[in-house]
Amino acid sequence: MEDVLEVYHRPHDPKRPLVCFDEGSKQLTKETHLPLPTRPGDVAKYDYEYERNGTSNLFMCFAPLQAWRHVKVTEQRTMIDFAYSIRDLVDVHFPKAEKLVLVMDNLNTHKLASLYQAFEPAEARRLIEKLEIHYTPKHGSWLNMAEIELSILHRQCLKARIPDQAALLETVTAWQNRRNASDSTVHWRFSTEDARLKLHSLYPSLDVG
Repeated sequence: MEDVLEVYHRPHDPKRPLVCFDEGSKQLTKETHLPLPTRPGDVAKYDYEYERNGTSNLFMCFAPLQAWRHVKVTEQRTMIDFAYSIRDLVDVHFPKAEKLVLVMDNLNTHKLASLYQAFEPAEARRLIEKLEIHYTPKHGSWLNMAEIELSILHRQCLKARIPDQAALLETVTAWQNRRNASDSTVHWRFSTEDARLKLHSLYPSLDVG
């Protein structure tokens, strides 16, 4: 925990940008009946029945010190999908960075071995050399600011029924562009000192007697 908190209080370094990484899912649902027509000011009326149309995965990449986020929509969240998302971060989104300071949880796909599953060894090693990884502790996913962004995304535009992956991509792209344009970010204030005081019970007890 303290490792992640220390990272969050580093000053911004454009050569070593902080990026928080997380993922979520969205169930896709089709309408079985057309919504009832409404007049201006009326609440939209939808039938309670719907048809399930699978799920899509959402990879959230969030650079809080740059007020930037990117959501990648995929069909699955396999090791291969994770590896390609990391390569996008390195080569597409932060090509000038010397290293990415990457905060993420210990999900089974979030391993450096995933890169070797997706790419040739030399390419996997090149990407690994670009990463400085900091894992959140078990049951400590709340420390990941990308989780906060995912929560905002779900509250603001994913409560409605979305029929397919193309519509989902359109929805999240519009959301991320709007958030990026408005310089929206997370101002993290919880520190190591706060953790030692407020979360004292989580620390090991030392017998000094």
